[in-house]
Amino acid sequence: MAGRINDDDVKAVRDAVPIDAVVSDYLQLRSAGGGNLKGLCPFHDEKSPSFQVSPSKGLFHCFGCQEGGDTIAFVMKIDHLSFSETVERLAAKAGITLRYEEGGYNPASQRGERTRLVEAHKIAAEFYVEQLSGPEAETGRKFLAERGFDQAAAEHFGVGYSPVGWDHLTRFLRGKGFTDKELLLSGLSQDGRRGPIDRFRGRLMWPIRDISGEVVGFGARKLREDDNGPKYLNTPETSIYKKSQVLYGVDLAKKDIAKASRAVVVEGYTDVMACHVAGVANAVATCGTAFGGDHVKILRRLLMDNSRSKVIFTFDGDAAGQRAALRAFEDDQKFAARTNIAISPGGMDPCELRLAQGDEAVRAMIDGSTPLFEFALRSIVDRHDVETPEGQAAALEEAAPVVAHIKDESIRHKYAVMLSGLLGYVTDNQFVVQRIARLTRRRRNQVGNEAGRTVAQPTPQSYSESPSAGSSGPPLNLRSPAHRTERELLKLALQRPELVSPAFDAYGEDEFTAPPYAAVRRAIEDAGGAEQGLESAPEYLARVRDAAPNDAVRAMVTELAVEVFHGKTIDEVYAGQQLVQVRLRAVDRRVRDVTGTLTRLGTQSDPDHYAAVQRELWVLQQYGQSLRNDGAAAL
Repeated sequence: MAGRINDDDVKAVRDAVPIDAVVSDYLQLRSAGGGNLKGLCPFHDEKSPSFQVSPSKGLFHCFGCQEGGDTIAFVMKIDHLSFSETVERLAAKAGITLRYEEGGYNPASQRGERTRLVEAHKIAAEFYVEQLSGPEAETGRKFLAERGFDQAAAEHFGVGYSPVGWDHLTRFLRGKGFTDKELLLSGLSQDGRRGPIDRFRGRLMWPIRDISGEVVGFGARKLREDDNGPKYLNTPETSIYKKSQVLYGVDLAKKDIAKASRAVVVEGYTDVMACHVAGVANAVATCGTAFGGDHVKILRRLLMDNSRSKVIFTFDGDAAGQRAALRAFEDDQKFAARTNIAISPGGMDPCELRLAQGDEAVRAMIDGSTPLFEFALRSIVDRHDVETPEGQAAALEEAAPVVAHIKDESIRHKYAVMLSGLLGYVTDNQFVVQRIARLTRRRRNQVGNEAGRTVAQPTPQSYSESPSAGSSGPPLNLRSPAHRTERELLKLALQRPELVSPAFDAYGEDEFTAPPYAAVRRAIEDAGGAEQGLESAPEYLARVRDAAPNDAVRAMVTELAVEVFHGKTIDEVYAGQQLVQVRLRAVDRRVRDVTGTLTRLGTQSDPDHYAAVQRELWVLQQYGQSLRNDGAAAL
């Protein structure tokens, strides 16, 4: 059984790896105010950022899907790793040597499958790079040179060479401690008649990295005449490589994509290399598959959802490439409206264009791109002879549905008028506009009828409207002044404990009327109280999260720990107001309860008991008045 990682080492890893540095490997982060950062959530599809990161607290939380936690939880969730695998990966980044309990550390037996497969790919990439400098790889070096790539370019992209022999890499990885099962699972080897053999032999090799920079697969280009395989051979689908979910070059391009709010999508590995060498460092490519919805999500997280962002395709100007681009953005037309198509002279790809006309030509091609919808309409019209009535009618029949599918009315009208001009209806564009309007109405009616035939699904409630996270009770109601104040006070206790300690630690669970908030109050108490947060915020919050009785309360703790305060100035005065309001409402509730008790007792009850209840009521009333008059000084 795998040894348990030492608790002190886990804490050291949490402290050493900033959460914002880890998260920004996967999405673009921008200021959210209050020291927090925001971005588009990687765990659910959204177009407005509801995902927040608090670097000072080492936590993240999505207010849309309620995912949240620390750095370790983020990596576990996004890369589907176990706890141990995640700590090992982050420790390697931070240069921390982990200690294992229960029998010491055995890498081969104690690392999870994903970690092992990624490590095998890393070693394989290094092996291939080393082979590229050998005499057998002369054809590979010539291939690169003929396409304008020098040694520096090859090294930048990690290009390598796989030897011709049957099992060079397989034997090399066995020598590094990998089992045959691991080699087959990784896709680096395949079954042969006498055991595993190399999948890639005698080919130029491009490592395919995920967005965090880890090698998860390879693209291999045929070099030899006697190679009967396909021109390009990719890693098969594995547990770490899904071709629909990776973009070649995204690890190198992600910062430039975020900085320029622009991504360039090309067709092949050499096209990505050509673009980067030519100064277009935000270029990426799909890996042997059409550009699809999962690729859109990757780019959207890097681009955010702002009016300046743009995606430029350099696919061939054929109908297949055009349809692929339109399909990819079918359900995200706000994004599609900022998608362009770049076509080079003579239909050359970026690599060919750079060879023929130089780096400037590549940059000019990208800068001269055409909006996607305009490109689609022009492509359709160009296939017809619009000088004849028959050609006009045929072009309109094919192009009108493209415009009718545009959801934004102002954009749809713009392209309807454009289509009129392209078809030659210069003086009477209303004919085309009205035709498209009829198609749009028909499409809406069809969608409405289909929706009506579908069994209605309950609308998912937001967490803040759902039943208690901690115990049974009424649902949270953030329109309730009491619940809003209790929430602010808990946020202060988690985010700014120095402003509410030690007073907060004297508050009981019963002073929080919303059951989820009472559960968070209990978790803070079980973690040692808010005073514990005066020393180390991340450590204190980790203790509170650990003290939570279940995942729902733990998620609430994270949410409150990263949520922005409602007040403009967060200081002792603001904190005092929240403390007083929560306490005053608790006192008022108790006054009502004691008053009711007195009424039920009546004057015929035991005199001593009646007098004791009267005294309690008097003390409560005096305390309440002091809170109203003196504020926090009366606490």
